[in-house]
Amino acid sequence: MKILLSGGGTGGHVYPALALMRRIQELNPTAEFLYVGTEKGLENRIVKEYGIPFASVEIKGFKRSLSLDTVKTIRMFISSIKQAKKIIKNFQPDIVIGTGGYVCAPIVYAASKLGVPSIIHEQNSVAGITNKFLARYVTKIAICFEEVRNDFAKYPEKVCFTGNPRAQEVSNVQKKAALEEYNLDSEKPTVLIFGGSRGAKRINDAFVEALPLLANKDYQVLMATGDIHFETIQSQLTKIKNEKFNVSVVSYIPNMPEVFSTVSLVVSRSGATTLAELTALGLPSVLIPSPYVTNDHQTKNAESLVNKNAAKLINESELTGEKLVQTLDDLMLNPNTRQEMARNAKKMGMPDASDRIIEVINKIVKK
Repeated sequence: MKILLSGGGTGGHVYPALALMRRIQELNPTAEFLYVGTEKGLENRIVKEYGIPFASVEIKGFKRSLSLDTVKTIRMFISSIKQAKKIIKNFQPDIVIGTGGYVCAPIVYAASKLGVPSIIHEQNSVAGITNKFLARYVTKIAICFEEVRNDFAKYPEKVCFTGNPRAQEVSNVQKKAALEEYNLDSEKPTVLIFGGSRGAKRINDAFVEALPLLANKDYQVLMATGDIHFETIQSQLTKIKNEKFNVSVVSYIPNMPEVFSTVSLVVSRSGATTLAELTALGLPSVLIPSPYVTNDHQTKNAESLVNKNAAKLINESELTGEKLVQTLDDLMLNPNTRQEMARNAKKMGMPDASDRIIEVINKIVKK
């Protein structure tokens, strides 16, 4: 089987595609893959690190207001469709799968015009503009939140609930003493705080405000700041170290799934991939949605967990060091509450998400 994958702009679009690819390779070692993205996109670097054949098209996202730049973007989109058709004709895939980001638009649209079966994967509880556009052209629409069905109401027969492939990948991670490399005790109750791979300034600021209190708790804290903020926060940390100090600060955590499997509580943004991982593992969380995303979809993602008592939500506008410590204490000092949240999160998890998508693929690909 030959599979063309496309998705870009953020890791949340790229990593699910790679997780699905790895699962397909486990089941079908002879499967061939081509990943299509943009030359300047994050996907270029990530995908090439995995040694996957990569092709690119020139495209950029549409702005919501009409301008000369919008006209240029439309011309680029038309040109990118021609590029996409050429790539598809050369590779001759059995199926094209788009996992989000504007780069998917010309690829999946071209597949439709060439008669190649296609799937779009919508990770969020609110559909992105690209997937809304592509919905009429694709064969199937895979979703991760029931709430997003409304955005594809015109095509109910195409929609299938699969979950996020990262969930299946993370659910298979073996628990190990991952916290020792961060100078923490893997047997001690631990809070993990992070704001994404680049960090989140408001979360980092609240953490700095909370540091004097967190350093004396009976639970320990692992904080990932992002590269840009690390040195500033590390200097704050040095000022308050004491004998009972139980806080570790790093810029980035490369082995996040292993760390997830060891901690007691996670404080993070509410991106779709992160929530897929948390629910697959049954982890309680405190979610601080990013207010800078399209259609405020991270708040809606978070609410899907909060409404089922699997997470707590703090709006960024209300986030302070005091509020953060109070929320952590409420959960870390009440293990029964935390355990109930963990059970509810686990019920929402989709540990067979990749297999569900593969089942959809097998149904629509002509034998």
